[in-house]
Amino acid sequence: MNDNTHNGANEAELGFLKEIVRMLPAGLTVQDAQGKLLLVNDVAAAQLGMDGSRPSPDLAQRREACERALRAGQPVVSEEALQDGPARQVLLTTHRPVQLAGRELLISASADITEQKNFEDQLFRSAYFDELTGLPSRRVIEHRANSLLGRDRSGERFALAFLDVDNFKHINDYYGHAVGDALLVELSKRLGRDLRESDMLSRISGDEFLLLLSPIRSQEEVAEFMTSTLERLTAPFFIDNSEVFASTSVGISLYPDHGSSFETLRQNADIAMYRIKNNGKGSAAFFDTGMEREALARMKIEQSLRMAILEKRFCCAFQSKVDIRTQAVKGIEALVRLRDDEGVIQAPGSFINLAGELGLIDELTHLVLAEIVKSIDLINETFGAEATISINVAAKQAGNPEFMRNFAQALDDTGFPRRFMIEVTEDAFVAKNHFQAEILPMFRKLGVGISIDDFGTGYSSLSALADITADEIKIDRSFITDIHKRPRSQGILRAIESLSEALGMTVIAEGIESYEELAYLQAATKIRYAQGYYFARPIFLEELKLATPASSESRGSVSARPMQQNRQGYSRASGYRR
Repeated sequence: MNDNTHNGANEAELGFLKEIVRMLPAGLTVQDAQGKLLLVNDVAAAQLGMDGSRPSPDLAQRREACERALRAGQPVVSEEALQDGPARQVLLTTHRPVQLAGRELLISASADITEQKNFEDQLFRSAYFDELTGLPSRRVIEHRANSLLGRDRSGERFALAFLDVDNFKHINDYYGHAVGDALLVELSKRLGRDLRESDMLSRISGDEFLLLLSPIRSQEEVAEFMTSTLERLTAPFFIDNSEVFASTSVGISLYPDHGSSFETLRQNADIAMYRIKNNGKGSAAFFDTGMEREALARMKIEQSLRMAILEKRFCCAFQSKVDIRTQAVKGIEALVRLRDDEGVIQAPGSFINLAGELGLIDELTHLVLAEIVKSIDLINETFGAEATISINVAAKQAGNPEFMRNFAQALDDTGFPRRFMIEVTEDAFVAKNHFQAEILPMFRKLGVGISIDDFGTGYSSLSALADITADEIKIDRSFITDIHKRPRSQGILRAIESLSEALGMTVIAEGIESYEELAYLQAATKIRYAQGYYFARPIFLEELKLATPASSESRGSVSARPMQQNRQGYSRASGYRR
């Protein structure tokens, strides 16, 4: 082979290698000791903006890594973040110093790891930041608090505030979850407006936030800050063409006054927040030891409630709905009661809200139905086989399609679904949970009646009421009490009566306790039906067995007999108010 042939082969091989280097899928550059670029392949040119596709990025970070590699004589691996406007590109680059033909060179190979880094960032944010509000998660604020606790600096104090949005379930039901989410975002902005760099706001669950204030000088300073923060929340939120009002209940614990660990401080702030929830909402309170005793008592009630369900210590009482003209029983309402550990009967006011919070209300509702089915012969003998049987369903349950489907099936399984009337508050109808459109037809198909309970005390909406196809409206007892002495209540009563008549609904007056109240209804209204202690107190199954009439002629009258009242409005037969 002659020299020309040999040189030609070398040149062809060199050209071939250059073409391979140019087309490598990784970015490759070669530079001398002075930083002059001797070779840049296509991928590297695109990565570094040398192909004219975009402005050249700042390469100071790369130059510094190259100098380190050359000084050390060893490879250096670095991540390079190249910003191109809002877009970010991340390269993983290895810089390797080499000696070739007596020259000191630096070979740099870069792989684009932008997608991998974005995924890692996404994982990091989902682990440490709330997706909806962008706020730090619970683990971040816990880490910050623990770092403050670990400093062990004498005299350094901080505050931990537990914030819970009031009535958020109602806001979600009424306006829809999209508005609820938007409210949380706007709320978090207002809560975080005046925070310092050293403070932290975190969303720890659906409508719950934690606020760390550090450092603090005094309790008064924290109280003043929280007052101004809560004041900021009183202005309405304008979301999706709706004017939404929201408030927040806040419980606050102080370090070291109320605990020396994050969990203790959080629990105590939570306890203080519940005190606010039970006393009117929308304000703030600092933890004290008295609250801890209350929380322990509440926990005892909670345990007792769960045990009562396991031991089936709940029972039913039945109260008549009476025709005030004839004294005949139109229907009965099943009322759940609890026998405590000592056998004393507890009214629902002592446990029903807690049962709702604990998710036990569904089980209680099914228990009431089971008691009715078990005792239907006795109920028929006492009140008559035509009397409707009302069961209360909470608005939260009414908005839950899964529960309502199961409950409809349970009513159908009794074999006498047409005997039943479901009592729900008006909130269930006006909320955007499609009760009227989706759930109501299930019960209509079975022949189950619908009653609007406690009418006038909820979020009344006349426009929504016009579309409601309920069978019955129960006027809350707050309108009936001393009706003969209250002209304004009389006017409201006439308006409700006219409205229900126009809509074809039967009116039931609740809470009749005196002859004067009954006499007014008989003389001044067209209302035919009422319920209350004047006619009958709730009667338990054990009493029904004793009260079973001897003859069929007396059916339907046992619970409709007016009971003597003393001046305090107590029934001598019961000894307590409803």
